[in-house]
Amino acid sequence: MSEIKTPLPRDVTERVRRLGANVRVARQRRRMSQEDLASKAGVNDKTLRRLEKGDEGVSLGNALSVLWTLGLLQTTSGIADPDTDEHGKTLELARLPKRTRAPAPSDDF
Repeated sequence: MSEIKTPLPRDVTERVRRLGANVRVARQRRRMSQEDLASKAGVNDKTLRRLEKGDEGVSLGNALSVLWTLGLLQTTSGIADPDTDEHGKTLELARLPKRTRAPAPSDDF
């Protein structure tokens, strides 16, 4: 039985295509062939071609391996960084229990 694939959001497909184009430019600047980069990254040629074309089906591990081989792995350090996730921090704070203070003792005798 075939699996029904839900289309990805447009922003996601555009970002994947941009990543692929960026990988291609980085490879060309280093004067590497697709075959050479694929071999050094431990992926097959077809996978690298799919990545450069912006195929959403390329695994994250393969994409990161290619970036590592190009010396660009550090550029991914901000992805899903909990320190910069302002929306997540706001949601987390909203779920914290509200603290109430006991009334201060009065000096009435």
